[in-house]
Amino acid sequence: MPQVEQQSVPPGGQSPAPAAVQQTTAVENMCPISRGPDNPNAPIPVEGRWVHALQVSDISGLSNGVGTCAPHQGATKVTLNVKGGSIEECLIETVGCSGMTHSAAMAAEVLTGRTILEALNTDLVCDAINVAVRELVQNLAYGRSQTAFSEGGLPVGAGLEDLGMNLRSQVGTVYGTSAKGPRYLELTEGYVTRLALDDHSEIIGYEIVNLGAMMRLVADGTDANEAIAASKTTYGRFDEAVRYVDPRKE
Repeated sequence: MPQVEQQSVPPGGQSPAPAAVQQTTAVENMCPISRGPDNPNAPIPVEGRWVHALQVSDISGLSNGVGTCAPHQGATKVTLNVKGGSIEECLIETVGCSGMTHSAAMAAEVLTGRTILEALNTDLVCDAINVAVRELVQNLAYGRSQTAFSEGGLPVGAGLEDLGMNLRSQVGTVYGTSAKGPRYLELTEGYVTRLALDDHSEIIGYEIVNLGAMMRLVADGTDANEAIAASKTTYGRFDEAVRYVDPRKE
């Protein structure tokens, strides 16, 4: 297999100039013929403006992308806030794979300050982030962003709104078997501590601890047990249950 020549990137991150365009003999021997209509590309909505995107700096907007690695062990959601082609804000959320969390930590350092073209192929351990960015950039290139028709777009910091007041990802974890039925482990409201069952052993509600709220109380000096109690809520017909079970033990 022929070796691909590696071109070094000079300091400053600028790529070397492209080589001159070569033509085959058949093309060189052709006579030139002028083109007729030369219509521009279709405009896309970019933060309240219609833009003929011709270069990276023409792209702005806030959008999301989701990607998985090749074996589909886990998934990554990436939110980018792009201004003039440059990534000013990023939010990376991962699920299902411990290695992804480390890649997410690196991505938070790597992505900001770079153009969306640079972000398409980051040198990270987990390729799920690259896949998520690919889907996201495709959205932006076609004007499918959350801020397509919002004049001026959204300020840097808007990405955190996906996490809510307690700055935690929206996570749902449930488990089930045909032999023993379902177990709710964690839902958007928080960490499930007890399931409420009726007289048919069907789930009619649950008790949860909002971990974000609990940790905020602990950080403010509240005793841990008091913080847990203050952060507990219930959902459904929890008080009508004939039996309560711990979904992780029973």
